[in-house]
Amino acid sequence: MKYILLCLLSFFSSTNIFAENNDSITFYRYRITLKDKKNNDFSIEEPEKFLSKKALERRKKQNIKIDETDLPLTSAYVQEIKNTCVRIMNRSKWNNTLVVGTKDTSCIATIRNLNFVDKVQLVGRKYFVSKPMTKQSRVKKLDKMAEVKVDSSIYGNGYDQIKLMNGISLHDLGYKGKGMTIAVIDGGFHNADIIPAIKKIKVIGTHDFVNPEENMFEQHKHGMQVLSCIGMNDKNVFVGTAPDASFWLLRSEETNTEQIVEEDNWAAAVEFADSVGVDVINSSLGYALFNDDLKTSVKYWELDGKTHLNSRSASMLAAKGIILCNSAGNEGNDYWKKIGVPADASDILAVGAVDDIGVNTRFSSVGNTEDGRIKPDVCAMGGRACVMNITGHTTHANGTSFSSPILSGMVTCLWQALPKLNAYEIMDIIRKSGHYAEHPNNIYGYGIPDFMKALELGKVIEKNK
Repeated sequence: MKYILLCLLSFFSSTNIFAENNDSITFYRYRITLKDKKNNDFSIEEPEKFLSKKALERRKKQNIKIDETDLPLTSAYVQEIKNTCVRIMNRSKWNNTLVVGTKDTSCIATIRNLNFVDKVQLVGRKYFVSKPMTKQSRVKKLDKMAEVKVDSSIYGNGYDQIKLMNGISLHDLGYKGKGMTIAVIDGGFHNADIIPAIKKIKVIGTHDFVNPEENMFEQHKHGMQVLSCIGMNDKNVFVGTAPDASFWLLRSEETNTEQIVEEDNWAAAVEFADSVGVDVINSSLGYALFNDDLKTSVKYWELDGKTHLNSRSASMLAAKGIILCNSAGNEGNDYWKKIGVPADASDILAVGAVDDIGVNTRFSSVGNTEDGRIKPDVCAMGGRACVMNITGHTTHANGTSFSSPILSGMVTCLWQALPKLNAYEIMDIIRKSGHYAEHPNNIYGYGIPDFMKALELGKVIEKNK
């Protein structure tokens, strides 16, 4: 408890808030939409001042121009808002928004009256702080038994999920993600820093958009399992879909609550991924029901790729040269049934789930979007998918949370093989390679991609460029 309280006092020192119990505090968060980016400290003529070299190279490679959405928020606006005694939590330059937090809501009236503020919206009432767990105590929980080799194939338990998409043939050509960078946006990566097999994965950086004072390796296991589907390279035990890729691990999901502010966390994470130069993003996250404020929950008519903030951000990614693979959702058996946000976004790959013989899983969310676009886009294995567990052994799990990373790894390998194609072209050939490409529907989308067929389609496009 002492450690948690010290954490809170450090992280929220400017807000004078306090812990109400061991886990949560009353801390209001507001999304502030700005009217413009006037008097900006940066210029689109000097993008090297706010985008990494790798991000600029990706744009140049795909003939993408820098525009005003790439500019950071006007710092004078941000500072004036900060001076009202709120804490800046996250910001989105693409949406020209920022999230502030405060214990004292009286300052919000002042912010509403600022002449550069367009809109103020309450997006979160609760804030949870995770109970700390030392690295030593986590190590003790690891199973020390040696991993049993499960298959004569080098892929081990990962074989079926790669074979289903004809991905092994692509790997055999040498395309395993080398030189490509993937961002995994999730809710925590429990034990990813101490499980020997996962430590082999090339993680080049991390960033936490929920609470930078916390250790994402002490958080939820979900992100670690997602990462394992892509990056594992434990021969004869478990090999993932892009074992030679590099990874950024980004935390945006608040696993103890469901509030619309998580859309803002997510938007900040994808912009960060863009700025550091990633090629592919996997997001095994989606939102429909916000239990902590039900009136903000997603409505069917909002599934248009534009209404929700994270969907707007997702719909911009391809225009920045990035491919987003996002879970379709696991609501197929529930009253909602539909995909969530940002799976409704345009120009992404929303991924449904099938079993090991290609039959759709009943839990996989269905489309289409409100404006009639096909969703999910494609499917991959999400029924009894192979993942790593927190003790350092392989296990099986169900969910589009796993079909998405399985797919995203193969997308990365395909792009490695077809470097002249842009994000839109790669996604298009993946859809066209699906087994339902001629008759797409709201269950399978364009179907299960055949990545060798996609490679053939892509070579034709490259040849004609």
